[in-house]
Amino acid sequence: MADATLDAKGLNCPLPILKAKKALKDLKVGETLEILATDPGAIKDFEAFCRTTGNELVESGEEGEVYRFVIKRAA
Repeated sequence: MADATLDAKGLNCPLPILKAKKALKDLKVGETLEILATDPGAIKDFEAFCRTTGNELVESGEEGEVYRFVIKRAA
């Protein structure tokens, strides 16, 4: 279970990334953020976001039309 959840369903790029970036700032290093999104572009967006920020993409998956990501905050 994640430490926090961000519901970004119905939002299009770049809003899910921007909201996730803001939400991660409120977490401590090592805590996790679950993001729920419906934008198909979110898959590549969150992979790239984690590569460039150093945060860890712990999980990613799809349930119906909802994409789920779990990101662990890095230092």
